[in-house]
Amino acid sequence: MTAIQILGLAAGTITSITFLPQVIHIWKTKSAKDLSLQMLLLLILGVTMWLTYGLLVKDAAIIYTNSMVLIMSLVLLYFKFKFGK
Repeated sequence: MTAIQILGLAAGTITSITFLPQVIHIWKTKSAKDLSLQMLLLLILGVTMWLTYGLLVKDAAIIYTNSMVLIMSLVLLYFKFKFGK
């Protein structure tokens, strides 16, 4: 693994965990009423496209990062429907 690949994976890890505090907060408070559904849907669309791109060009950092962000985004979407009242 090259230093550039390590940099990409490290950046992806940091980017991915930025969603974790929001997921934890919504889970603890059981409230997602202030979370924008439109933002989530656009984020999921964009991340899915990035993931597809990463798979096509076989870039591990792009695949890793966008897989993690997609998972977190889908959890947030689930919470939006469950706790969005």
